[in-house]
Amino acid sequence: MATEIPTIGKVYNIAGEELLPHRPPFLFVDTLVSSGDEGAVGEYTFTEEKNEFFKGHFPGAPIVPGVILVETMAQTAGAGLVARDFFGGMRKPGFVLAKVESARFRKPVRPGDRFVTVAMTERVKSIVGTFDLKGYVNGELAAEAKVICMLGGEK
Repeated sequence: MATEIPTIGKVYNIAGEELLPHRPPFLFVDTLVSSGDEGAVGEYTFTEEKNEFFKGHFPGAPIVPGVILVETMAQTAGAGLVARDFFGGMRKPGFVLAKVESARFRKPVRPGDRFVTVAMTERVKSIVGTFDLKGYVNGELAAEAKVICMLGGEK
């Protein structure tokens, strides 16, 4: 059953490159769609041109590795924090994945799939954030995880 993807807080439609320190080939947010105190929504389209890992990950029937799906979802959570200036104007805001809990991969994500992340903020303290992440393809849940990120950066 397909799920409607929500808009959370303010609509941004900002390129991930404007918000994140990551760069290709390790930038997995094409667009931050929206963000608010309760979470963020982002999109990324996996393609064989952008994502070289497809060449070796099940050749002939490639899928996105689970670790990349978790990273994609975590990057959306981080982009949402940056967009709403959680880091208070830091020159180089940062967040680092510290723990992954209960990751589940429910449906393969393949080249050409648009992966939509809904990253709900469970708790954010000064240097630690906990997020409930869900990733969808065509409105169907493909992956989910709970993550803890260390938050910080350079002033």
